[in-house]
Amino acid sequence: MTSTQDHQHRGTAAVGSAYYPVLVAVFTALVIISNVTATKGVAFGPIIGHWSIITDGGFIVFPLTYVIGDVLSEVYGFKAARRAILLGFSMNALAALAFWITIYLPAADFYTNQEHFENVVHAYTQLIVAGLAGFIVGQTINAWVVVAIKERTKEKHLWARLVGSTFAGQLGDTLVFCAIAASAIGISTVGDFVTYTALGWVYKTAVEVIMLPITYRVIGTIKRREPTYQLAV
Repeated sequence: MTSTQDHQHRGTAAVGSAYYPVLVAVFTALVIISNVTATKGVAFGPIIGHWSIITDGGFIVFPLTYVIGDVLSEVYGFKAARRAILLGFSMNALAALAFWITIYLPAADFYTNQEHFENVVHAYTQLIVAGLAGFIVGQTINAWVVVAIKERTKEKHLWARLVGSTFAGQLGDTLVFCAIAASAIGISTVGDFVTYTALGWVYKTAVEVIMLPITYRVIGTIKRREPTYQLAV
């Protein structure tokens, strides 16, 4: 079977194009940014009685990683999406290593933020572990669901692939991440943990659903412009 025939059967494009590395670069940057911003616990409220909305700063950009993950899975397939996931994993690990090395470098006389920097790095390290665990679980589920549904629906029902993968992937990611990360941002009660976990899942899923029109357009544009992409048959 030729390479082109293989792409036609699987409905994917080859990764050796200008679009794939750009998507992977954006994907990796968003993951690193979200892990840094997640070191701050955030509370909105009280909203109802004494209840507050508990989350972390990662909510700003992290849902976008799943939008990019959907594009990678839909256009390039599971193996290509997994490659991006592993690269994001590696760059986050490198960031954590660089931060820890920086802690032990001798501080200049005028530098007065050593303790604050250490506190952030300690929280970041725990969040890195949580983020990487959740990231691997969630993104793998997300990519697998997109590809599995596409094998049945071919080019039809893109919305089902995107929504189904988001629902499953974000659930796996959020459960794993929150279980490890909660203590790093100061969550210590069962009620706050349940709120933190449920809100994270609902919010991230809602953002992706709201972003569906944009995701549709990006996927459609890349499919049309990728010379190696062949419609699934």
